[in-house]
Amino acid sequence: MVILSVDYGRVRTGIAVCDRNEIIASPVEVIRETDSEILAEKIAYIAKQKQAEMIVLGLPKNMDGTEGESAENVRNFAVILEEKTGLTVALHDERGTTVTAHRYLNMTDTRGKKRKAVVDSVAAVIILEDYMNFRRNNI
Repeated sequence: MVILSVDYGRVRTGIAVCDRNEIIASPVEVIRETDSEILAEKIAYIAKQKQAEMIVLGLPKNMDGTEGESAENVRNFAVILEEKTGLTVALHDERGTTVTAHRYLNMTDTRGKKRKAVVDSVAAVIILEDYMNFRRNNI
């Protein structure tokens, strides 16, 4: 199944996608958009282009597992995204993905503006890889 992954942010949102066999997750792009309706429309366009069959949206939880304002914003965005795409939107715990993305970028010595431009799409890849592992082990 082709799954589109979204690392939702107030300013930048990372997008990744996997192949039909759910083996490889690849970064797609980072969208700079603050209006959630417009952002959802842009994601819907990408989902259609990539022939996505579902969307996984990173759910930011606190380290103790509780949810705060950011998680509430993501839950609200999930509703908008489902309406705009007509696809199922699964929420998946994204704790630590941005930290891991920065570690990956450190290993590749990606710095400055380039780092800022790709960190969100790398985080979306990590969310998607984690979700694919979850599916393999639980579904």
